[in-house]
Amino acid sequence: MVVLLVDAANVVGARPDGWWRDRAGATSRLLRRLAPLAGREVTAPGGGPVLCGEVVAVVEGTARAVARPGGVTLVRAPGSGDDALAACAARLAEEGRDVLVVTADRGLRARLPAGVAVAGPGWLYRVLDHQARPDGAVPDAPA
Repeated sequence: MVVLLVDAANVVGARPDGWWRDRAGATSRLLRRLAPLAGREVTAPGGGPVLCGEVVAVVEGTARAVARPGGVTLVRAPGSGDDALAACAARLAEEGRDVLVVTADRGLRARLPAGVAVAGPGWLYRVLDHQARPDGAVPDAPA
């Protein structure tokens, strides 16, 4: 089982869908899409199955006030979201838990503990889009 640790601001910002007009609303929509992943098996970034035992999302700025949907643990960063995510990843790794961080932020990736897996927002959106399709087909998308 893996803890899916999501850099919410980075993932929201990865799709130019107007999120900048309502950052909190865009974050809420992402969190609602993440909630069903808790306890489900998905295709890992390198292929093969991975069980998402827990979904944790780090929110920052105006998005700190969003409601927490069931199935998602929120980390409301009091300051830097990167600082909060790096600290959370370190704590989870110290507990011996398998962690998969979702971010495209190279600076943040460099701050993660050794052994923590990382995937980009494209991977996560493919997983989320796959779950949303009634036919179960995996849509083509760039990494």
